Amino acid sequence: MSNSVGDGAFYVTSALYFTRVVGLAPARVGLGLTLAWAVGSVVGVPLGRLADRRGPRGTSVLLAFATALSVASFLVVRGFVPFVLAACAYAAAQSGLAAARQALLAGLVPRRERTGLLARLQSTLNAGLAVGAGLGGLALHAGTRTAYLSVFALDAVCFALCAAVLLGLPSVAPAHARVAVAEGHGRRRPFGRKRRPGPGGRRPRTGVRTPGRGRDSAAGVLRDRPYVVVTLLNTVLLLRMPLLTLGVPLWIAERTAAPAWTVSALFVLNTAAVTLFQVRAARGVTGPASATRAIRRSGLVMWASCAVFALSGDGSPLVAVALLTVGAVLQVVAEMQQSAGSWQLSFDLAPADRVGEYQGFFGTGVTVARTLGPLVLTALLVGWGVPGWLLLGALVSAASYAMGPAVRRATSARSAVPGVGPLAPVD
Repeated sequence: MSNSVGDGAFYVTSALYFTRVVGLAPARVGLGLTLAWAVGSVVGVPLGRLADRRGPRGTSVLLAFATALSVASFLVVRGFVPFVLAACAYAAAQSGLAAARQALLAGLVPRRERTGLLARLQSTLNAGLAVGAGLGGLALHAGTRTAYLSVFALDAVCFALCAAVLLGLPSVAPAHARVAVAEGHGRRRPFGRKRRPGPGGRRPRTGVRTPGRGRDSAAGVLRDRPYVVVTLLNTVLLLRMPLLTLGVPLWIAERTAAPAWTVSALFVLNTAAVTLFQVRAARGVTGPASATRAIRRSGLVMWASCAVFALSGDGSPLVAVALLTVGAVLQVVAEMQQSAGSWQLSFDLAPADRVGEYQGFFGTGVTVARTLGPLVLTALLVGWGVPGWLLLGALVSAASYAMGPAVRRATSARSAVPGVGPLAPVD
């Protein structure tokens, strides 16, 4: 909640702040944000690895404070280069914070309860975004420099509050230490007693590899090809993220007779539905099998949503609004099912001692979808129209069905993947 209230206000005001108050050209704002999120997608993995090795709570607290400072730096930005530097710091801290918090959650919450808890967090996040967007709307209505600066100050304070909340949670040992204890290798030896050499004078294996070897190599998670494939497929499914904020608004404005207020109404509908029903949608997702079924269903529902959206281009304003509403309902149903399934898989397919690193990589799908999604959706929906909608639905549906074989390969071939640590227990 503390994160999302500030972010909701930030999201609705940032573009106008950078163009109207800072004085940057819109093209430069877009370029700077693209560069920033590209940096964020790269640093998410090493920052997640830092959480695994140094402890997720302390890392989360530091990154929450770093995000607060980066947002506060926007208050004094007056040129393009400082804007890019501040945006890169913001995106890097945000990406790392997301990975570290997921690692913290994995250390505090039993595996079977994680998806349900993430569903509750998602509901809370949407409620906070709605409140923050309302506050941002007040700033937009005022239109003054002071109003914009107040929004950025609010977002910085919210991240500082987030750091305080995280600091109040129980401390969690680094992931590799927890796994060593769970495997029976974390017991202390009496003081002064050395480990006996094994055959040939070698030390016995402990099950925890020496840093810098094997799984701690520079390639890291990228060596786990099945997990990489699952992440890529999930990235395709995440094209739904810019759909409601960019694709549908452009479609309404360019190709339908629906009034402009429909855009806001559909956004409110989406936010309210996730707030009220995300927990219920995630209730049956408890393992890889149920997660892949939920994702497969989401692909079919998303295809139906795209087909209904495509039909809204013809007809009167009333018919267009009705079809857009049906399409938005189907879209949010698909969104909730896909979210629940992907949360479950992101944890279940990650080695127990590298959750932060793997979550950092899985989270790059969000960054890529936000970066490339606008280009893809603009080309398909505005450029191609109805065929573009049908192609988008077919693409998402195909990715959802491909997720099943990819997950089965990830679970069955885990022991054959070089340099991968223990796998978290799965159903």
